[in-house]
Amino acid sequence: MKVYLCGIKFFYEKTLGRKWQLFGLVMPAKSKKLPTVLSREEVDMILGLMRSVVIKVLLTVIYVCGLRLNEAVSLTVNDIDSKRMQVRVRGKGNKDRDVPLPEKTLELLRSYWLVHRPEHWLFPAKRKDKAIGHSTVQKAFKAALRESGIRKNASVHSLRHSYATHLLEDGVDLRFIQMLLGHKSPNTTCIYTHLTQRGEQVVHNAINRLMTDS
Repeated sequence: MKVYLCGIKFFYEKTLGRKWQLFGLVMPAKSKKLPTVLSREEVDMILGLMRSVVIKVLLTVIYVCGLRLNEAVSLTVNDIDSKRMQVRVRGKGNKDRDVPLPEKTLELLRSYWLVHRPEHWLFPAKRKDKAIGHSTVQKAFKAALRESGIRKNASVHSLRHSYATHLLEDGVDLRFIQMLLGHKSPNTTCIYTHLTQRGEQVVHNAINRLMTDS
């Protein structure tokens, strides 16, 4: 619809030389879709099906640190702070943030480094002077998703959504999750309150109590 409206607007303004008035009010509403969230078991299954060790470790870091794909592939060896147990992330708009690094993930990264010895990029491409490509990671994820039999419209970004949802289910404050994700507005983070199983159970129990109390 937007393409058609833009075409009509162009015809009126450029071809006919007329002002765009009434049609400026006619625009389709923006679609609001909830993001796809994987369960902990589904995340483990997909990671376990990864053929490439490099991509498996990269996706693990995305999940346990709540990173965007671009943030993960842009990581360098020096971004891993083992003393403070943190990862330095270069986020959107050149806004850096530090996120906690789980101990098991640090052990995984150390084992990975001993074998692959990355020099600059933590997850290099076959040519060591470049970081691994987005499409390479996305294709590997989709292949593992198909093999797993999980019938969800999931993507690499679903790991970030799952991270936020699982933290919220475990009682982590929403404001802290906002900071970890690098969201500017708390409204962006609030969407995860609609995705938690704990939240659904609370509502379910409350509705059942309405019936028993009436």
